[in-house]
Parts: sequence; C-alpha cells; structure tokens
Amino acid sequence: MQGREMSDDKNIVKSVAKAFAVLQAFGPDATEMVLADVARAAGLDNAGAFRLLNTLVMLGYVERVPDTRRFRLTFKCLELGFNAIARSDIRSLARPLLRAIVGERIEAASIGVLDGHEVVYIERIQAGLERLAVDIRVGNRVPAYSSAIGRAILSRMPVEAQRTILEAAPPRRLTDRTIIDVDTILAQIAETSRLGYAFSDQETVTGLRVLAAPITDVDGVPVAAVSAAAPAFGRTELEFLADARDLTVDAATRLSEAVRAAGGMAAHRHSP
Repeated sequence: MQGREMSDDKNIVKSVAKAFAVLQAFGPDATEMVLADVARAAGLDNAGAFRLLNTLVMLGYVERVPDTRRFRLTFKCLELGFNAIARSDIRSLARPLLRAIVGERIEAASIGVLDGHEVVYIERIQAGLERLAVDIRVGNRVPAYSSAIGRAILSRMPVEAQRTILEAAPPRRLTDRTIIDVDTILAQIAETSRLGYAFSDQETVTGLRVLAAPITDVDGVPVAAVSAAAPAFGRTELEFLADARDLTVDAATRLSEAVRAAGGMAAHRHSP
C-alpha cells in the first residue's frame, strides 16, 4: 500500500523531483555543464532547468563557474549525505573531496595519519606529478617534520607532544630546503596552528609544493590531515596557495564534521 501511495502523482512534489534530477545530472564525467546540457541530462526544458539552477545557486548547492556559462555542484551537496554516511571510514568519506581538489592546477590530493614520527598515506587521488617522478601510494610514509600533513596534524597537539615526536627521530635534510632545526620546525607548526593550514615548499621532494589542513574529532584532537600538491615550477608560491588553500581547508572542515557525526570512530578505521 505504501509503495503505491509513494508512486501516486498526488502524493509527490514534482518540483522536488526535478530539482534532484538537476543535481543528479552532474557526475564524474560531467562536473561542469552549461544550461542546455543540464536540461538535457535532467529531462527538462531550458526554462525549467534555468529556474531550478537559479534556486539551487541561491540555496548554495550549485554555483556558477566564474567567467563562464557553466554550472557545477558545491561541497554543500555533501552535507545532504553526511548523516547517512557517518558510519563510513574516513577513506570513503574523503574520496569525493579529494577528487574535487584535483584538477588543472592541483595534481594530487591525499589523506594522511600520524604514526609515531611519520605520516602514513591512507588515501590518495593523483592525476599528475609524473614529471617529478613522484609515486606516492597508500601505505607510503614520509617524515612528519618535513611534510605539510605532518605539521598540520602536529599543529593540533600540545607543544610538549610536538617536541617529543620531532626529537624521537632527529630531522635530517631530504632536500636543500628541508628545515632540520627542531625549534624552527616548532615555530612553523605554531604558524600552522594560527593559519589553519601547513605549507611545505619542496622540503620533502624537490620541485613539489604541498598544503595541508588538519582533520579533528569532536574534542579537537587531530586524527588525520588532507593535502593538495602541485609542482613548484610554472607558478609562484602565492599562486599555489591561492589554488590550494580554500579547497583543502574546506575539505578538512567537512571531513572533521563527518568524523564528529560518527563519534570519532570513522577516523580510526584507517588501516591502509
């Protein structure tokens, strides 16, 4: 009986169904579309699709791509599913956010956790970096002291714990830009705490810039960090920060919300 009632036109709001058809028109192969493409994919006329897109833009679920006639989904769409996916592990939660970070200007995005004095990568989306011969995979480790992910996680820990971790394995020079003085690294971590993100400019791999932001549980304890990476050549440091900062910090904020919704359990089921 209930199934028949739900399928009865008298018991549904058609405009809501059309709005979801517009949202579902976007996908991995159609992340940005012009009005006509959205209308065609959603089975609507252009006028109806235009009104629905404007409504979704107003509500924050769709945005216009600057200087184009295209539309795309926003991260707010993920909020619709956070309660439903709260029991998922952090890797599953992170994948769509990492895919959203990677694009023409950002060539890799990752999730890492702290294991002793090292960062372990537990999820990664990579679309480039072959020119740098960088092949970081799930399970790979890098030192916490030189990595943006490591400093992002450490930035949400007490200073005493930071120093203990840094001194557990004395920092050594990995590139000509690696900082190995513990007090200088601690000052960097303090700046990361103030800014909300960490930045590593070729300190672990020559030619690679990385920006990372911490993922925290309901008590503010760091459980992981999300990062964005791109080659250092071809653009300035400020250009990279402009490309990576907001996407990475927003992804970390949303993953923190998901971890808190899951009671902190999602972040701890992270075995590579």
